[in-house]
Amino acid sequence: MQTSQTARTEPMRILILGGSGLVGQSLIRQALALPGVTQVCAPTRRALTGFAADARLLNPVRDFSQLQADDAIWQADVLLCALGTTMALAGSQAAFYQTDHDLVLRCATMARAAGVNCMIYNSSLGAALKASSFYLRVKAETERDLAALGFSTLGIVRPALLDNEGQQRPDHRSGEAIALRVLRPLRWLLPARYRPVGISVVAGAMLRLAQSACAGNVSKAEPAQQATQMPKLLILESEQLQG
Repeated sequence: MQTSQTARTEPMRILILGGSGLVGQSLIRQALALPGVTQVCAPTRRALTGFAADARLLNPVRDFSQLQADDAIWQADVLLCALGTTMALAGSQAAFYQTDHDLVLRCATMARAAGVNCMIYNSSLGAALKASSFYLRVKAETERDLAALGFSTLGIVRPALLDNEGQQRPDHRSGEAIALRVLRPLRWLLPARYRPVGISVVAGAMLRLAQSACAGNVSKAEPAQQATQMPKLLILESEQLQG
């Protein structure tokens, strides 16, 4: 892992989107273990289970198709986004685009309007606007459009295939399960860029980017003042996530 371990000494309020997924759940657990984190807000469609009682953890139940700009969930210092689905689960390219692009952009726009200056986004290895894969083109479009929202800092993590580390997924992803069974035994024969990456590793990388982005070096300008500025980009490719 190549990022610095910069510690944030000021209190930090974290907003996590995608908290019901494996990366999101790991983000919640790791965030609550960090010194200086005063609040972790993880809105989900259904109430989360399996977390120890912690007064800092807020889990408002929300219909993500009806999120409003004046919702209190947007009051945060940094947004960590692990929202996403698969083509198989979405059922169509249009439905996939609505989740992995439109929903991410809508949430990020409302967070930015509420004053959130830093965002960390979980993208994908190979994201490129001219990629042959629709999935990778959508990830790249999302990265591009997030960069235009006026965040002071935008962190992007681009992992290869996610390793669930033995945990059961809340959604069934048969294609990923088959790929993991094939690739795990070959892990050390693969170039670092293409090795499966553990969900806890991805979550840890996102949190370290958040700490670095929010460690007192981010402008507190109002959203309107930053609307035309490009953010400071912090990008971690999959090979940088490997231990």
